Amino acid sequence: MEMKQKRKGRIIFHVDMNAFYASVEMAYNPELKGKPLAIAGNPEERKGIIVTSSYEARAKGVKTTMPLWQARKLCPELVVMRPNFERYRTASTEIFKLLAEITPYVQPVSIDEGYMDITEYDRSLGSPLEIAQQLQNAIKTKLDLSCSIGIAPNKFLAKMASDMKKPFGITVLRKREIGAKLWPLPIEEMYGVGSKTAEKLKKFNINTIGDLAKTDVYQLKQVLGINGERLQNRANGIDPSPVDPDAVHEFKSIGNSQTFAHDTTDEREIHHLMEKLADNVERRMKRKQAVGRSVQLMIRYSDRKTITRSKKVPYYLDTRKDILQIVHELWQKHWSQDPIRLIGITVQDVEEKQNIAHQLDLFTYEKEASKEKLYEAIETLTEKYGDNLFIQDPQQKNSNEEKEQPRTSFQKDFLDDFKH
Repeated sequence: MEMKQKRKGRIIFHVDMNAFYASVEMAYNPELKGKPLAIAGNPEERKGIIVTSSYEARAKGVKTTMPLWQARKLCPELVVMRPNFERYRTASTEIFKLLAEITPYVQPVSIDEGYMDITEYDRSLGSPLEIAQQLQNAIKTKLDLSCSIGIAPNKFLAKMASDMKKPFGITVLRKREIGAKLWPLPIEEMYGVGSKTAEKLKKFNINTIGDLAKTDVYQLKQVLGINGERLQNRANGIDPSPVDPDAVHEFKSIGNSQTFAHDTTDEREIHHLMEKLADNVERRMKRKQAVGRSVQLMIRYSDRKTITRSKKVPYYLDTRKDILQIVHELWQKHWSQDPIRLIGITVQDVEEKQNIAHQLDLFTYEKEASKEKLYEAIETLTEKYGDNLFIQDPQQKNSNEEKEQPRTSFQKDFLDDFKH
């Protein structure tokens, strides 16, 4: 009996959870339902920004990345909760299990969204639209969470479609419909076009996605390079990129950043944060069994001006000591002495250890090998119990609060763990 439906064109879903963190908290505590809810960092500090908010809060003007004080001014009755990342990770894992029950071709792109390729689908499940409805209802019934689904012949159009009807919407976007549904949209609403790219395009009177689709490709290349042609292809409904379940393991950089509680020029405070960021990067590299050959330092000043400086070395590195040595060198050379808002540290040109030969000379091999069991034991205890138990941190009293703050690495760590 034929169970697979084969077609010439692809059928791609983009599943996007609605107000994910807030929705998980409402599912966990139904008393929060219907209330304006925001998930944010430390309410007492400026870095307490809105990570996400419920639709009730959004109706009052509360937006992601908005400072908490501003959100409370717009919505005095706002309920504010700190993020519970383990709770969100658990919910997301259950969501992706439901997706995987339909097709093995699932590509997570973050903790709350992913693509599915159901081109060769099980006919007993119904039509693609019926499958989307069943999936949406299953997520709602089993997890009490809401999602929007875009259905299209490629990933880009599916992503655009899922944004067209929120919350709890399903939108089909066919190539023949892009002129009516896609082209009238403002250029800044196009996936892949950030604010800076939008500014550049508007200078050339490219104000809508339709304008981009019809612009001379040579002119686009002059403005945006090869990316201009790629964006124009997408605007015309062309995106051959596959739904790749293994893409979750691809990474070329591993980094971490954090905003200070206040603008600072205190070098002791700055170096303490650098050490903590380097610890986080080292831990993630060891977790991924990866090494890198380039270190980047990002500095964001109080006026939001941001600089990134990097250095490439002729050897692979993965330790806090090596990372900090290069970071301090870049710091001394490039810090302008102005107050700083944020610091970021990233190791680039990353490779998995299994793909390279570990280059140890005869004199260092025995020393490194003798430490390996100690490293593994410390790493195991750190993963299980938190911060390194063997190092006394004079500022560790703040560690519990700091752990509850949003981190740029959380989404990446989720993707790394997706298949474990």
